[in-house]
Amino acid sequence: MATAKIQRIVARQQEKYTSPFTFECSSYSALNPGRTNFNNNRISEGQFYEAHQQLRVIASRYAKSENWDAAIDLLYGGALALLKAGQGGSGGDLAIFLVDVMGKSGKDVSGGQKSKLLTIVRAFPAREPTKKRFVTEMISWSSRVGEYPLGDPELHHVAGSSFAEEFEPYDAERHLALGTKDSPEQLAKCEYEWYIQDEPNTAALYAARAIFPYLLVGNLRSANKAHLIFTSRLNSSNRSVSVQEVSSKSSDIRVYPILPLLNFLGLLLLATQRGSSDLYKQLAKHYAPHVKEVGVWDDALAQVGEMYFGIRIPRQGNPLFDMMGSMMGFGGGSPKPKPKKVDVPPPPAADLD
Repeated sequence: MATAKIQRIVARQQEKYTSPFTFECSSYSALNPGRTNFNNNRISEGQFYEAHQQLRVIASRYAKSENWDAAIDLLYGGALALLKAGQGGSGGDLAIFLVDVMGKSGKDVSGGQKSKLLTIVRAFPAREPTKKRFVTEMISWSSRVGEYPLGDPELHHVAGSSFAEEFEPYDAERHLALGTKDSPEQLAKCEYEWYIQDEPNTAALYAARAIFPYLLVGNLRSANKAHLIFTSRLNSSNRSVSVQEVSSKSSDIRVYPILPLLNFLGLLLLATQRGSSDLYKQLAKHYAPHVKEVGVWDDALAQVGEMYFGIRIPRQGNPLFDMMGSMMGFGGGSPKPKPKKVDVPPPPAADLD
């Protein structure tokens, strides 16, 4: 019986040493309310390793016999206990094993499974190397069994927020861009914290890192929110950067006399809300020298132009295909995918939130 085996593990561990962590297993607790505790003042790395290996072996047996609930409970409890004890490597290994067992069990992203994974993400010690692999496996699993092909938004949000707190901006960006409605605030704050370590005139470079990802996944609302939060922080924290509020009947916009690229981003969002290709072309032409200096926005802007304004991205033809097409009479040029056009009804400009 699963609970008997767990009790034997606990008993053996108690005979050998006292452990500094508390182990939790819901399948055991169902029959024995409360926690299975084995607390200690001292423990060596070898003893942690022994506990880790025993839990892994028993979980493997449960999985082999398709006792999925027992395996999941055991791995969840063991991973959480080890992580709380600061054993990131061992805890992370059990956490990764947990996701693998969830996948084999056929369980979907239900509240119970998701809750376990979210708890584990939050329990990882800061900058623990196995955390990134665990998050990757977790998101991959959710994309296979859930309704979101790019992964569950809540899992993305919690993982991204955790990386942001540890100031891992690249990983934070990767997940917050696919998160929830609360993610733009976390991403904008992360980018602003990154920006203040740089020169004042680089504000647009960091703001763009919070704006373009949302635009490129068709999330204009979050792009606007990220822009608003970033610029609000800039206005309140950086007194050396002057700003002018420009209002009209249809929109309000902040203008930064010494930050032309930040002005460009604000106007780009306005043009995107209106779906005006003419306005977009005017902006692109007017700010072309500044954009050229950045040197890394070209691809993103080309994608934005195609998605929101129907401006096709020039694609290089295949010479061999062109020649064969001419010879066989079905026309030249390589096959071109249809552009993904995002139809955005203009929201009230004053309510970017």
